[in-house]
Amino acid sequence: MASLREYFDPDFSYATRVHVKLPAYRSDVEVALLYDFSAVPSFLACYVPGDKHALQVFLQLLEALQPGKSQVTLDGRVTLPSARMFPGEMEIKNTNPFELRAKFHGDPEWISNKEIPTSTRIFIYSESRLTGDQISQLKQRAQALGQRVQFRSIDHAEARSQYENPLAFISHDSRDKAEVARKIALGLQKLLCPVWYDEFSLMVGVNLRDSIEGGLKKCRKCILILSPHFFSNSGWTKKEFDSIFTREILEERQLVLPVWYGVTKQSVYDYSPSLLNVKGVDWNQLGETEVCRQLSLAILHQER
Repeated sequence: MASLREYFDPDFSYATRVHVKLPAYRSDVEVALLYDFSAVPSFLACYVPGDKHALQVFLQLLEALQPGKSQVTLDGRVTLPSARMFPGEMEIKNTNPFELRAKFHGDPEWISNKEIPTSTRIFIYSESRLTGDQISQLKQRAQALGQRVQFRSIDHAEARSQYENPLAFISHDSRDKAEVARKIALGLQKLLCPVWYDEFSLMVGVNLRDSIEGGLKKCRKCILILSPHFFSNSGWTKKEFDSIFTREILEERQLVLPVWYGVTKQSVYDYSPSLLNVKGVDWNQLGETEVCRQLSLAILHQER
């Protein structure tokens, strides 16, 4: 299951995010002022780390976000939406005081964030659980301060995970888990590309064979992390490879997305000559961010 922190960034990937600080509040809380140049209003989103916070922590956050109570200052970061999420151009014109400008393709007019009204909407993300009564108290206090709050806790993440069907299966040797597999799984989740990955998908007491075969059958793609460990494994990884290869024959379409990790053309050929005919991504050459980006494009393209 994805953590709530992993939802915090992609949930608002369509908006320009200006990272800010609250000098009078906890330094570990992430606060972002978000501008949606398509829908016009700007709003605030906060991530409060920790899973044991009481209601008082969030009530204090509402107070700190009040104009005049705590000076909100830029922390030097601005995250622009991807070209896929924003069909136009964007620029940072000034930094202090900051100004963002955007224009859509085909429209010569620039829109400034100074023209965008600020809404009273605040999103609060936290792994901490609050009861229904506590959330109601939080909303009531927000309303008294002229704010509208949506509180998203670990309950929110758990409920969403139940309905997010994995799009790709990650097949790997357990010895490559920490260095590659887990990083790819988390990276794709952040790019709104849910995956079947053993640490996310296998629960205590489930039938391993049934669960793995179910994942291999349902997913649109299979990511193979090809490594010396993978090639030497005659157990689960070999069975997974055989299953996905059989499915390719049955469905007559390409399902495999190879990730090369410390392997050569010769070693890939020695394991399976057909794999050399499939374009893969090289982890050692491209690095984590670019590998995840290219994999997500290949997987999500299948969805269109």
